[in-house]
Amino acid sequence: MDKPKTFFVRTYGCQMNELDSEIMVGQLLKRGLKQVYDEKEGDVLLFNTCSIRDLAERKVMGKIGQLGRSKKKQIIGVTGCMAMAKKESLFRKLPNVDFVIGTNNITDLGAILDNVIETGQKQLKTNDQFEENLDYLVAKRDDKHKAHVSIIRGCDKFCTYCVVPYTRGQEVSRPPEDIEEELRLLADQGYKEVTLLGQNVNSYGKDKPEWSELFHDLLYRLDKVDGIERIRFMTSHPIDITRELMEAIRDLPSLCEFVHFPIQAGSSRILKKMHRIYTKEQYFEKVALLKEIVPNVSLGTDIIVGFPTETEEEFEETLEVFREVRYSVAFLYTYSPRKGTPAMRWKDDIPHEVKEDRLHRLMTLHEEISSEERQKLLDQEVEVLVERKNRDGQLKGRTRCWKKVIFPGDDALIGTLQKVKIHGYNHQTLLGIIGNYGRINM
Repeated sequence: MDKPKTFFVRTYGCQMNELDSEIMVGQLLKRGLKQVYDEKEGDVLLFNTCSIRDLAERKVMGKIGQLGRSKKKQIIGVTGCMAMAKKESLFRKLPNVDFVIGTNNITDLGAILDNVIETGQKQLKTNDQFEENLDYLVAKRDDKHKAHVSIIRGCDKFCTYCVVPYTRGQEVSRPPEDIEEELRLLADQGYKEVTLLGQNVNSYGKDKPEWSELFHDLLYRLDKVDGIERIRFMTSHPIDITRELMEAIRDLPSLCEFVHFPIQAGSSRILKKMHRIYTKEQYFEKVALLKEIVPNVSLGTDIIVGFPTETEEEFEETLEVFREVRYSVAFLYTYSPRKGTPAMRWKDDIPHEVKEDRLHRLMTLHEEISSEERQKLLDQEVEVLVERKNRDGQLKGRTRCWKKVIFPGDDALIGTLQKVKIHGYNHQTLLGIIGNYGRINM
C-alpha cells in the first residue's frame, strides 16, 4: 500500500471527542502528513465517533457506507466511543474500514496506521484501560484563543442510560503538574480561555489519593497561571459538586460563573431508576447553596424526557424544576435506548409522539425563560472574549456565563476581552456595542 500524504478528520460528539481529534491531528502532522478539509482529497480518512445516541451512530455508519462506493482507495479509520462499543463488528458492517481504535488507544494511532500500510491487513485496538502516556501537548487546535484541556478521563457513575463507562472506561486523573504545564504553554501561545474537560471533572483526584489534590485544589493551582484569563469546566455530576468548589468559583478571578449542573430528570423515582445517586430534594439543596455562595452564577443542565416508565406527572416535575432553577443553558433530549446499558432491560414504553411532545414543551419553557433572562441584560455591561468575525462582519464572542454576543468592531479586537453594553438580542444571541467602554485586556 502506498504511503499516505494527506489526511481528513471528522469529529462527532462531545468536547472530549473534539480534543481527542486535535491530539490525533497533531500526531499525524508530526508524521509529515498534510491535513485536508475535503474528504475526497484525503489519503487517510479518520472518523472520531460518538455513541451516546443512536442518531450519532447512524450518521457515521451512513457516511462511511457511502465512501465504500468510491473508486478512490483511501485508508479509513474509526476511533472514539462507537469504536469501543462495536469493536470488530464494525469490520463486518463496514467492510471498507481499515482500522478501529478505541478511546483509550489514540496514542497508538501512528503504529496502527503503519501496520495497515505495511501489511494491508485490518487493525483493531480497543483496550478497556486508559494508557496514561498520552501526549496532550501535541494537540493541534484550530481555535487560537480558547482551548479544551483534559483533566480526567472515564466515568465511574454508571448511570443506567449511559454508555460512557463502557466506552471510556474507569476514571483516570491526569497529574496536576502536567495540566499546569499545558496551561502555561497555552498562555505563552496567546490563549485566553481554557475549558477543563472530563466525563465528571468533580471526581478529579479521587482515584489518586496519594496526590492529596482534588478538583477545587487544582483550580486554585491553575488560577495562578499568568495569561489565562478564563477557566471553565465541564461536565459535572451533582453528587460531587462540593462547597469547596462553590467557594472557588466565588473567589478565583479566572473561574467563570457558569456551572454545568445536570439534573437529567425532575422526579426522584426516575432519578433512582437512572442511578443518578441523588434525589430531587438533594439536588435543590446544592443549587440553593451554590446560588447563596455565588449569587450571579448561571447554571446549565442536561435533561432526558421519556425515560422508561416516566409518567406525565413525573414529567411535570421536570418542568417545575426547570421553572425554579431557571437554567441559562440546556441540552434537552428524548430517551434513546443504548445497547449494553442497564436501561436496555426495561421496555422503552413511552411512545415516540409522547416523547416529542414532552421535548417540545420543555424546549418552549426553556425559550421563555431564556427570553426573560435576556431582557434582564438589556443596558447591562458584560465581559466578552472576542473570538472571531461572523458572516456579517460583526465581532462574535461569549460572556463569562456562556452567552453569545455579537457587536461591531475591528479585527484588532479578536482575542481580547472587551466590555460590551447590551442593547438587544436576536433569538439566543445578545446584541451589543463597545462604544466608549473600551478594551479591558489584551
